[in-house]
Amino acid sequence: MHPDFQALFAASPYPYLLVDTGCTIIGANRAYLRAAGQCLDALMGKHIFDAFPANPGDPASTNLEEVRTAIARAVETGEPQTSPLLRYAVPRATPDGTVFDVRYWSAIHTPVRDATGAVAFVAQNAIDVTDLYQFDEETGRYYLRQDADAVADMSLADRPQMHEALMRILSPERSRLQAMFDQAPGSMAILRGPGHVFDMVNEAYYALVGRRDLIGKPASAALPELAGQGMHELLDRAFESGERIVLHEHHVQLRRAAGGQLESRYVDLLYQPIVGRDGHATGIFAQANDVTDACLARRDLFDKVRQLEAAKSHQAFQLRFADRIRRLDDAGSIGAAVCEMLGARLDAERVWYADIDEASSSAVLRCRWTAPALTSLGAASVALADIGQAALATLRGGRQFAGHRVVREDGGVRAELMVPYLRDGELKAVLAIQGTAARTWHDDEFALVAEAASRAWPELEAASARRELQTERDQSKYIFDAMVEGFAVLDRDWTILRMNAEGLRLAQRSSAEVVGRSHWEVWPELRHTDAERAYRRVMETGETEIVELFHNLPDGSSAWMEIRTHRSLEGGIAFFFHDITQRKAAQEQLAIADRRKDEFLAMLAHELRNPLAPIGAAAELLQAGRVDESCVRRTSEIIGRQVRHLSSLVDDLLDVSRVTRGQVELDMEPLDMRQVADDAIEQTAPLLSARRHHLALTLPPHAPCVMGDRKRLVQVLANLLNNAAKYTPEGGHVALAIDVDTSYVVVRVEDNGIGMAPELVERAFELFTQAERPSDRSLGGLGLGLALVRSLVTLHDGTVRCTSPGMGKGSAFVVSLPRRSARGSVPGPSGSRGEALAPAQRTLRIMVVDDNVDAAAMLAMLLESHGHTLAVEHDARGALARSDGFAPDVFLLDIGLPDISGTELARRLRAAPRTCRAMLVAITGYGQERDRRETLAAGFDHHLVKPVDMRQLFALLAGIRLSDDGQSRA
Repeated sequence: MHPDFQALFAASPYPYLLVDTGCTIIGANRAYLRAAGQCLDALMGKHIFDAFPANPGDPASTNLEEVRTAIARAVETGEPQTSPLLRYAVPRATPDGTVFDVRYWSAIHTPVRDATGAVAFVAQNAIDVTDLYQFDEETGRYYLRQDADAVADMSLADRPQMHEALMRILSPERSRLQAMFDQAPGSMAILRGPGHVFDMVNEAYYALVGRRDLIGKPASAALPELAGQGMHELLDRAFESGERIVLHEHHVQLRRAAGGQLESRYVDLLYQPIVGRDGHATGIFAQANDVTDACLARRDLFDKVRQLEAAKSHQAFQLRFADRIRRLDDAGSIGAAVCEMLGARLDAERVWYADIDEASSSAVLRCRWTAPALTSLGAASVALADIGQAALATLRGGRQFAGHRVVREDGGVRAELMVPYLRDGELKAVLAIQGTAARTWHDDEFALVAEAASRAWPELEAASARRELQTERDQSKYIFDAMVEGFAVLDRDWTILRMNAEGLRLAQRSSAEVVGRSHWEVWPELRHTDAERAYRRVMETGETEIVELFHNLPDGSSAWMEIRTHRSLEGGIAFFFHDITQRKAAQEQLAIADRRKDEFLAMLAHELRNPLAPIGAAAELLQAGRVDESCVRRTSEIIGRQVRHLSSLVDDLLDVSRVTRGQVELDMEPLDMRQVADDAIEQTAPLLSARRHHLALTLPPHAPCVMGDRKRLVQVLANLLNNAAKYTPEGGHVALAIDVDTSYVVVRVEDNGIGMAPELVERAFELFTQAERPSDRSLGGLGLGLALVRSLVTLHDGTVRCTSPGMGKGSAFVVSLPRRSARGSVPGPSGSRGEALAPAQRTLRIMVVDDNVDAAAMLAMLLESHGHTLAVEHDARGALARSDGFAPDVFLLDIGLPDISGTELARRLRAAPRTCRAMLVAITGYGQERDRRETLAAGFDHHLVKPVDMRQLFALLAGIRLSDDGQSRA
């Protein structure tokens, strides 16, 4: 029995339309007619686009061309053509005429072949998915409808059709999303469930971890090498907490090839939990960017910075080294200097330089240096066997040797570093640095010794060559060509007899241009210069002379040359010369730095003597004994002011040191810059008043708020106002204005004072820089203020700049600080200053321990005058012995005591039952943060810096609570 395919076609619930190869409709089943709302007679024999024409009022509502193309491709290729989603309006007859109902279809066009294999007709299966999708006219895109009743109730027969249509639609979307996922530049993976099973992984992820089987495997099995590195624990934490985890430059070790070695990588990592509708994580989206190259490059940059710091010290030593040996003329002096400087620099015990004599299997010592505490080697040579075969093999290969060995008792050497000198491939000399303790030699030490040796060998050879020339007239070709200096010989008539290759190179001349010609013909510009005068003196006296000469060269460049001139045996001269341009530049920079250092020290001495003079006079007056109470009061006020001035100078020095070394910690809080300006003006008012300046103040109506350290910003403005007051003639004008823009609070301090030259403007914020001022230095200052201003402003993420129209035309300084929103409270102005010291509310037993007898006595007298009972000791043992009987409530301890340190004394007092609960106050000249941490760790309650702020001390004493047993409570 043959199946009835026609009956199957008619009964199929799937809609089918049949068209021949010319697109003429040749059949349609009932499901299709029902879906299209047509009857078969109205369709048969018609062209498909006549039966289903485009809407003439809206041609874009029909994807006619896509249908035409799909049918043509099916006929041409013999393969089905799928159109996931079509927008095709269907005409419908109404009493008012034909209308078009916009419908959405998911269609597939399948070619059907005849018995010969040719395409006979095309079957169109189009499923109506209008209820699932909507069309956006503006973007021309289709969107899946999200409303709850998007799909109307359908029969069971229609549901397979709708499922097939959805699969057609979603398949290309899923393929496109997968392609986008795979092509993403970052490494991405999706892991499902608490076991972190890999669900999706893109190509970049494989590039990171290596090509391996990931999909469907838990992370612990797929990436086993991560066990013990904390990565699986991070996945668990992200999954359980639901919070994403972000790591930067995280170090991991991956085995990227099967059986390969673990590779170190640095990654920026994101674990983002995927949260379900119930709020719990269902998986994790993992993203990792390999930043190994950038991380290593940044670390390499940090290493380069450290190397630059070491190179600065290295260069300074090499400049001193070169400057010293260039002044020496014989090999013995040069060798001794080399050994001494290297020994001191490397903290070695012995340094020696020796010529290698292969014939006698020995190293003949030419120069040696021994540290003062050791006995000098008495031998004149060292056996090559004592150097060791391994060391000799390394040296003969032209490489430095560093190692340890034990030799006979006379040497006792355990560590050594040796540098070879080879000539024509043979070992000719060795420079050795030795120590009597085990030591690891570092790369910078290898480089320093190698560079020093490279400078020393030519100097030693040149010295030997000069000695040979003067004593034996040895002008052999070997010595002449081997010299690393320029060398020339002139007869008494100034004719150039010889010049070596290095000399011709330095002079930028050929031999034909020089040899046989008069020196003054070749270099006429040297006539009547220091060079000619030195040459003539050497000819007359025979005394060696050195001249440094700035010389213009034939190629238009210029250079400094050092010329060392000797008289030859024939009465002419021989001179050595070499380029010292770099050395001169370095010397000039060092001279500038040295001059600024001297100026600073002179200013510092002056500034320190100024307050010492009235303090000394006040001390003399008090010692006279004939003073009344008012005179004592005035004298103490003078001493207090001058001590505060001294403290201010020291604080400035320490501030600059701490800021430039990055050791300042800012106490950041929201600030109103108007209040900061008020505090700064209050500090500078005495100077402004004394110089009769007019201060103009311009403030904005609303609070100009910044985040900053109040004390430090007051210091910035006070320094700028003091600077303006100092460098403005009496009766001048000083202005302080605060303005606000969208991002910054801008403070401008301007004066009509002496102004600045352009070159001073450029370096105004450098350390020790000052404008020109009278020889009596009446304006004061150390040249630190502006350097401190720039450093403090930079710490606040701000900028400062200065301008001046020129000398005598005033200056302006502009500080810009990041603006902060005015929301939130801003602290009010600080309390009043200068309150008198109130008498004590209760009597305390206080012990002062300080080895400075005068300082201890004065502090005790001051405390006794306020009603306290005092005991004074000058060493720790005396304090321990007396503390049991005296039972102090408070100990004021100096840290630098002669027998036991103040920190150790504090520990012992805390351990003793009678003194364990007393208040311990450190009184010291050390005020760094690490000093405060050390005293706190030793058991101190407070840390005060000398000279002590007495108001602060009395405030601490007033806060002591005494228990029933009389013991203090800090």
